[in-house]
Amino acid sequence: MSTAVHNTNQGCCSNPAVQSDYQPKGTIKPFGDFKRVYVTGPAKSDNAVVCVYDIFGFFPQTQKGADMLADTLNTTIYMPDFFEPDHPFPIEKFPPKTPEAKQELQDFFGGVASPPKNIEKLVTFGKALKSAGAKQVGVYGFCWGGKVTVASAGANTPFTAASIVHPAMLSVDDVEKVTIPLAIYISKDEPVDEYKKIVDILSKNTFHSKNDFANYSNMIHGWAAARADLKNEENLKAFNDVYGKLGEFFKKNLS
Repeated sequence: MSTAVHNTNQGCCSNPAVQSDYQPKGTIKPFGDFKRVYVTGPAKSDNAVVCVYDIFGFFPQTQKGADMLADTLNTTIYMPDFFEPDHPFPIEKFPPKTPEAKQELQDFFGGVASPPKNIEKLVTFGKALKSAGAKQVGVYGFCWGGKVTVASAGANTPFTAASIVHPAMLSVDDVEKVTIPLAIYISKDEPVDEYKKIVDILSKNTFHSKNDFANYSNMIHGWAAARADLKNEENLKAFNDVYGKLGEFFKKNLS
């Protein structure tokens, strides 16, 4: 197992997941190379959208967002279980407080959650959706999943549009390689200088009119996925707002 530090986002490595009593609307079934995929929305749709969850895996708030997006787009949303047959990072060990626990988290990023192997899984899954009849496929990812998502949006991507929400390991280099419309929505915990450089790139590339971006500077890293506290009025407002933006972004780019 790698001992290198793979994630330096302090919010990602410290903000805890929040328990929720939301009951997801979708079902878990096999698709492509995955035995477990959360599927929500119409049984069949012309297009498809893939959600790349955060390190906590299937989580009610992330599934709620997928359910909302499926309703908005009238499109099937697929959330593969990238950590099968292993497990997501256990919430009882998060945030890590001892040197050993912190190393366990970084080993997780270097092992089962290694971006390169999961980028390959994601691209293969996107191709499987197209082979199954999806005309266009969008993809969005959170935190760790944001890194995997943006890195899958380069040359020869099977995806038509991509979005990253409070992404971990945010990198200008990844965005410079993107060949499809990109939406980026950050929190106060992402590096704002890197974000500004990315916005500059997005405002100048050949598909700039199709991109979107926003800085939720009053939100913590994770506000739209497993760390969302939907009993908090401000968090709920931002949660609803960003899923509205995702809906508009994919409507525009998957039409």
